[in-house]
Amino acid sequence: MARTAEKVQSLIEEDESFADALASVKRVAEQNGGEVEWQDVEGEVTSGQWGRLIERGILRSTEGDGFQLADPDGVDQVVGDDGSVEMPESPDSPDSEESSWSQWDKLAGVATLAMMVGYYFNPVRDAIGNTFNTVLGPIDAVLPFYAVVMIVAMLTSVYSMLLQANLMDSEKMSEYQEQMEAIQERRKAAKERGDDEALERIQEEQMEAMGDQLGMFKEQFRPMVWIMVLTIPIFLWLYWMTNTGQIPAAEQTAILPFVGEIEWNEGILGPMPAWIVWYFLSTMGFRQLFAKPLNIQTTPT
Repeated sequence: MARTAEKVQSLIEEDESFADALASVKRVAEQNGGEVEWQDVEGEVTSGQWGRLIERGILRSTEGDGFQLADPDGVDQVVGDDGSVEMPESPDSPDSEESSWSQWDKLAGVATLAMMVGYYFNPVRDAIGNTFNTVLGPIDAVLPFYAVVMIVAMLTSVYSMLLQANLMDSEKMSEYQEQMEAIQERRKAAKERGDDEALERIQEEQMEAMGDQLGMFKEQFRPMVWIMVLTIPIFLWLYWMTNTGQIPAAEQTAILPFVGEIEWNEGILGPMPAWIVWYFLSTMGFRQLFAKPLNIQTTPT
């Protein structure tokens, strides 16, 4: 349901006389080419109703002294020309089936869980570290370790944003958010006017919508699984490098901002070692650097 229709529905639930008031505004606006002034409807719309319509954004000012309906179609969804009211249901719940993970998504999730064992089981860490060293080792051979971490962080940032942009359905996420916001607005309005019957009905809708939160969570987590499938092996390689003596003695320390010279395995933020902090700082920096030039949208529209 359009946002305007939600606002109109909320006002009519608050006071049924808004239906006749909006019907009058619609009629006058149609007669005057879409524009209406307070004097045109003064006998049928109270000043309080007129102010509420402006406050809620249903009426918006024009270049002159008049006003126009911000979304006539949204008003038509609820109020007929004769003042009749058709109360639409709450926004259609996004189809949860469309949010189902594919077989490949599930396999990626299983692979992610399997590789996470490497953080606690050294043979898995060593196997992944040695495997990825065939790819990243040549880079480490020609660059200092701090630069290698930056390159890895840059790659992580770019493919993370690309995966988020392509695997997360921003439109569907917006539908979930709009649905919950609409219910919250109606609940707040019903609570303010003390309408217990409407509160009970909205509460039932809210309980039904809770199931849709699972779909929203799945939409958010799907790209994260693929990001982790690619990132965990890289992270385990860094872990393997710093904990098994793979870094040359001359590169065992680094000079980091606000910290100074420090060993890579020395803790900075509590027990968090310097190499992890440097990795995350580099990742955040590259995300900011590439997000705008690549025009990557990673949030709901």
